[in-house]
Amino acid sequence: MSEEKGFPLSWELRMPKMGESITEGTIINWLISEGDAFEEGDIILEVATDKVDNEVPAPASGTLVKTLFQAKDVVPVGEVIAILEASEVSNAPNKKSVSSSAVKTSQKKATIQKKRSVISSVVEKPKSIPTSFPTSNSNTFFSPLIIEIAKTHHISYEELARIPSTGNEGRLRKSDVFQYIEDGRAFQFAQPIQQDPTAYRIPQLKFDKGKGKVIEMDRMRQMIADHMVYSKHTSPHVTAYVEADLTNMVNWRNANKVAFQEKYGERLTFTPLFVEAVAKAVKDFPNINASVDGSNIIVKEDINIGMATALPSGNLIVPVVKNADTKDLKTIAANVNELAGKARENKLGADDIKGSTFTISNVGTFGSVMGTPIINQPEVAILALGIIKKRPEVIETENGDEIAIRSMMYLSLSFDHRVVDGFLGGSFVRRVADYFEQFDTNRKI
Repeated sequence: MSEEKGFPLSWELRMPKMGESITEGTIINWLISEGDAFEEGDIILEVATDKVDNEVPAPASGTLVKTLFQAKDVVPVGEVIAILEASEVSNAPNKKSVSSSAVKTSQKKATIQKKRSVISSVVEKPKSIPTSFPTSNSNTFFSPLIIEIAKTHHISYEELARIPSTGNEGRLRKSDVFQYIEDGRAFQFAQPIQQDPTAYRIPQLKFDKGKGKVIEMDRMRQMIADHMVYSKHTSPHVTAYVEADLTNMVNWRNANKVAFQEKYGERLTFTPLFVEAVAKAVKDFPNINASVDGSNIIVKEDINIGMATALPSGNLIVPVVKNADTKDLKTIAANVNELAGKARENKLGADDIKGSTFTISNVGTFGSVMGTPIINQPEVAILALGIIKKRPEVIETENGDEIAIRSMMYLSLSFDHRVVDGFLGGSFVRRVADYFEQFDTNRKI
């Protein structure tokens, strides 16, 4: 197609970058069909990254000529996903010749179709079926991306462990899995000659699941389910409990919440106070602020506190207060209120939920006395905060032991016992409780 004046101009729509660490996105659905016209700013498609849905607007008015990927396809950032045709030359964002774009597009489409046909054919007709497995890889830590690919192609953990790996220190890479699929999945139907009699195997039990209303999980609920199962499969969970007297904190907050809002224009809930105290404790015990990479422990430099938050749909999401240890109470309160508001309105962006290094879950919001939370991977610990409840407690005074009404809370820390032992886990949760109990009642807002 010519670029001369009066002729329409085509350009490539690419998968946009939706965050610093985002490398790919999943197409949810196309809102514009092939051949349909659109105006500048119209939403062409919806893209999902982790738990956040993003809308991709049209950069100019025109027509959707061709879509190169379908709904549920996972596409790398920067990859061409559609060919658009501008209604006017001046509106086109990219003045490449259509001939070169069309050649590239047809080549990419041909490659994709070829790979899909190869994958579908090898599932039905594997090239070879060996009678025994080769030796397993030494590194059996699989990234969430590898697990997602395995689920899509129905590859078991045992089969994954047999795939030749080329990554650093024996890590399995995405290219390894796709190469294995292209080669015919040689170990798909192979059976080991000998099995470890002490190994645990999931029993094939048939349960009567009953009858009733069938509700299909939405995409976010499926992702939450996958993350929770992955976390329990990956991290040996241990939970430590302590009790804290929050009377001083409760009294100070009740006495200052009105003045705080008048002075700063921000609501003072308990969450900013909790985030502030947890950030201090993380600074005291930096090894709790870590993640596991194979046989290495990565102790994070930044202290980013995630807050497990319920969405209107009932699903959970974890917005993040970045660099919480460097912020004053006013700034933390502003961050917490902004993130909570976005969550209620389903307006959280990719940057709002990324980068968490330690997570808190306020189960007391729902009236729970305590909880045993599941670790938010790839972190190594998560803190659950129970309901603040008034109880009669024995306290030491100048006149001796007395019974008084105190505001009490249970704290429970679930931690990854691969890298966090009982001393570190117990010491950390106790330090958080100490910061709660030793709250300065004379603190100025």
